[in-house]
Amino acid sequence: MQKQSFYINKSGTLKRKDNTIWFENENQKKTIPINNIDTIFCMGETSVNTKLLNYLSQQGIIIHFFNYYGFYSGSFYPKETLVSGSLLVNQTKHYIENNKRLFIAKEILRGTIENLIRLLEHYRKHSKEVKETQKKLKECSIKIEDVSSIPLLMNIEGIAWKEYYTALPEILNKSFSFEKRSKRPPENEVNCLISFLNSMLYTTVLSEIYHTQLNPTISYLHEPFERRFSLALDLSEMFKPLIVQRALLKLINKKEIKAHHFRKDLKGCLLNENGRKIVLKEFDSRLKTTVKHPTLKRQVSYKRLVRLEGYKLIKHLIGEKKYEAFSVWW
Repeated sequence: MQKQSFYINKSGTLKRKDNTIWFENENQKKTIPINNIDTIFCMGETSVNTKLLNYLSQQGIIIHFFNYYGFYSGSFYPKETLVSGSLLVNQTKHYIENNKRLFIAKEILRGTIENLIRLLEHYRKHSKEVKETQKKLKECSIKIEDVSSIPLLMNIEGIAWKEYYTALPEILNKSFSFEKRSKRPPENEVNCLISFLNSMLYTTVLSEIYHTQLNPTISYLHEPFERRFSLALDLSEMFKPLIVQRALLKLINKKEIKAHHFRKDLKGCLLNENGRKIVLKEFDSRLKTTVKHPTLKRQVSYKRLVRLEGYKLIKHLIGEKKYEAFSVWW
């Protein structure tokens, strides 16, 4: 049975008691099913101690922390148990050698744009005027082949997402307005949802990378920088259309999220506690959604697809099978 994520939406204290994890605050005391989870998301002000962290490290459980404003703060990443020196050498080699890095980066971007086109195709079939955006995205995809540097590739990535966002007003109902993508801080409700869901996807991908032998700091499309796990940014790209954008569109178009689920202050537009609960429920539901895998011939969750993407990358790095980026097949 695949382990699940556990979301803590309130402020309080996490502590170990014997072989059990407890969450406590002034209003409640709750046990956490440690045997059934692999990741904990702390969405409020949460206190922890080394006794707890040592135990979670033994269990291979990651904790992701978000601050009061709902912005991602950081992660407790346990000591890696799946370590491979030869894979690390190959992963580094594919970063250092430009042609090898470009191949992986191009494939990631190709898969991302393909998934955006397929997402828009769903709405085109429902009489939305997105054909022109699809055309421009296809033009972006064609340009990938001739690119000879990562900065130029990142430029295409930026253009592709910008083109996609021009179609959002056509797809979204009129509950919320959207003109352009804004971050740090998000200026309105739609941007707030995109930023929050992107953070949730990034941390989920990071958790799945932990369960492979990949080093999360060595990436190919995004530059590896200090204080971030840039490989998680790479692998997140391909899944944003499937997980983030589909969750966003469902929440708004089905009117599951409304104006009173947000608050505005100097940090921009933010989800309140009830809003976060609704978004987290939809996000988790999407991760648990299953499809029949064409190769494995069995039902696989979206969350498992992320880990399988890591395995595919490993096979490419060790020369076993050429990497093909994830693209929606259903």
